[in-house]
Amino acid sequence: MPALFVENISKVEEITHMHTHIVWGRATTFSSIFTPFDFIVCQTTMKLLALSHVTPLRNYFLREINYARVKRPPGDSSFLLVQRFGELMRKLWNPRNFKAHVSPHEMLQAVVLWSRKKFQFTEQGDPIDFMSWFLNALHIALNGSKKRDSSIVYRSFLGSMRIYTRKIPPIELEEEQKEALLLMDEYQEKVTESPFLYLTCDLPPPPLFKDEFRENIIPQVNLYTLLQKFNAQTEKEYKTYKENFMKRFEITELPPYLILYIKRFTKNTFFVEKNPTIVNFPVKNVDFGDILTQAVKERYACTTYDLVANIVHDGEPGKGTYRVHVLHKGSGKWYEMQDLHVTDILPQMITLTEAYIQIYELKETKQERE
Repeated sequence: MPALFVENISKVEEITHMHTHIVWGRATTFSSIFTPFDFIVCQTTMKLLALSHVTPLRNYFLREINYARVKRPPGDSSFLLVQRFGELMRKLWNPRNFKAHVSPHEMLQAVVLWSRKKFQFTEQGDPIDFMSWFLNALHIALNGSKKRDSSIVYRSFLGSMRIYTRKIPPIELEEEQKEALLLMDEYQEKVTESPFLYLTCDLPPPPLFKDEFRENIIPQVNLYTLLQKFNAQTEKEYKTYKENFMKRFEITELPPYLILYIKRFTKNTFFVEKNPTIVNFPVKNVDFGDILTQAVKERYACTTYDLVANIVHDGEPGKGTYRVHVLHKGSGKWYEMQDLHVTDILPQMITLTEAYIQIYELKETKQERE
């Protein structure tokens, strides 16, 4: 069957245009289009595959010279993570791979070492924990600071928000006592500026009852409904052991690549529960300008994003499997990758999955690159 091959990536120009410049060849599987991993470890490898399709991150690590001059203090082994990730990117995007798959074993060993065994590739874990740790670890290993342009990680993913927090009086108090407390400085609304590498979208609780056919109802929610959390007006209650707070979030700066974490798992006293709610989302032209204040929106020529990677969890919490959907930009087609398997998939089918982590690309960034 015909397949698409990425051309030689030895030159800067070829790296810059490799997402659109394609060569027709003939292959028996889709692994010639996207190279899968030969190591069965769901959550870690799916995250790495998704990140490998973030264009500026990929382009940066394809050329070792971009990070070869980074100096770390004596005895600091964190740069090993950078080296292994760069090697993995070059393996994944090498058009002359002898095998139809790539081993991420060296990369995973570096993860285990530098995370002090927090992330074991023989055990299932929460991908968002790994994502957060990995991006921050890469940023630090590249001598990144709090400045946006201090590393390729921050230049790609860093956004900022304003968090409004106000303390709530205990509900058991009488109205007069509550009113007295609300006049105190402790109960006044406070504002903090906070950077972010991803946004957490909270799903509505699933229905407790079954339908007339005694089957569980699979609820659905629109992505824009979840994003209302960040419109600077919607308040959400947060409870601690002793105190309750109301918070609202205002996005003040959008990143070129926006990571959405759809919170499907919640821990209670006894076990972990999974929320099966289906999120309805478009794969193209997601306008995040709808949740921005007018003052913030006026600073952007474009606030529309396209989906480039979608990580899905199937099965029960703590068990189950992960798969990732990635966009081949040269052909505009989507592919599903899971372990050694690579298959094509229709965009309409992607929207029916239990999306867990998504990566969106700002269309302005895409147009500038093209």
